[in-house]
Amino acid sequence: MASTHHAIDYIEINVADLATAKDFYGQAFGWTFTDYGPGYAGFRTVGREDEAGGLNPAGQPGPGGPFVLLYSEDLDASVAAVEGAGGRIIQAPYAFPGGRRFHFADPSGNELGVWTLS
Repeated sequence: MASTHHAIDYIEINVADLATAKDFYGQAFGWTFTDYGPGYAGFRTVGREDEAGGLNPAGQPGPGGPFVLLYSEDLDASVAAVEGAGGRIIQAPYAFPGGRRFHFADPSGNELGVWTLS
């Protein structure tokens, strides 16, 4: 499935224990996982060939919910659009396994991310 510019594309779920979370989501919903080292696992939901999100034990689980990521065809233009619309860049663009991304806060203080392949 191809990513769509500025659509919700990936959700990170903060978890207290990666192994427990993988066991839970695998048993409860049939999700499968790709481990990216000992501290992160991507997940695929039933019927989806590409990853829908990831389990992040480095994040803070609890109230506040999952971390939502949007996809961008032009990350630098998305940074400018977020700033131009009144958002605040929390983490400038950085490389990660799979591409580049940045984090921002919307005017209400909600933190989201935007990623791209390159």
